[in-house]
Amino acid sequence: MIAEVIIQSNVRNLNRIFDYKVPIELEKRKLIGSRVLIPFGNIKKLEEGFVIGLKDSSEFELKEIAKIEEEQILDAEKIELAKWMAKRYFCNISDCLKLMLPPGTTAKKIENRAKEKNLNFVTLNKDIDEIEADISDGKLKSDKQIRTLRFVIDNGEVLIPELEMFADTTRAVVNTLCKNGYLEIIERQVERDPFEGKNISKTQKLELNPEQQKAFNEISYSMDDCLFSEFLIFGVTGSRKDRSIFTVNRKSTK
Repeated sequence: MIAEVIIQSNVRNLNRIFDYKVPIELEKRKLIGSRVLIPFGNIKKLEEGFVIGLKDSSEFELKEIAKIEEEQILDAEKIELAKWMAKRYFCNISDCLKLMLPPGTTAKKIENRAKEKNLNFVTLNKDIDEIEADISDGKLKSDKQIRTLRFVIDNGEVLIPELEMFADTTRAVVNTLCKNGYLEIIERQVERDPFEGKNISKTQKLELNPEQQKAFNEISYSMDDCLFSEFLIFGVTGSRKDRSIFTVNRKSTK
């Protein structure tokens, strides 16, 4: 099996697909969309790349993928979008692929990346009927243990701090239930929210000035009438055009 890899680099000459052989032990892994470490050229240090496709053969003599660093962090739609962006805006595919990743995870040095967040969840480790039978038979007598189990039964997998708060229980009770086989603590990776803790107020709809409104109307009417015209929008450099006073010159594409 051959993997099609994009090297994580902004060098223009490297803006192409490189073929790498997939080791037998990695063939059953989900490779497409994964970030991998690969040998490249005469460089001793492994380079990073993104697997964007798989195929059966290659005309070149190939090196092997050294390691899967992160598995399937990009889906097929994002890969296709990155290809389109690179072609549309004349930039490297790797730069476009990095735009699809969460903030703080694109640094080339691993130690500079935002660390993944892992949280402990509590889930049932026994069948509900078996738990209810133990409660009915008096095998479970502690009110806190019963209350803890009933909360997990009703709510499913739950974070330990939330369980302690809403079920009025303690970590010692949870540990005892885990020790006796009723509950299980599992660690899950959760996505970080880059906007967490930030107070972002919703802006009001911006009002256009007369010249902006005139330009907008001309473009809008042309689109509605399917005239297929081109518009040149002029404004002060760095003004982002949407906020500047601008005029529009239209030229026909005929």
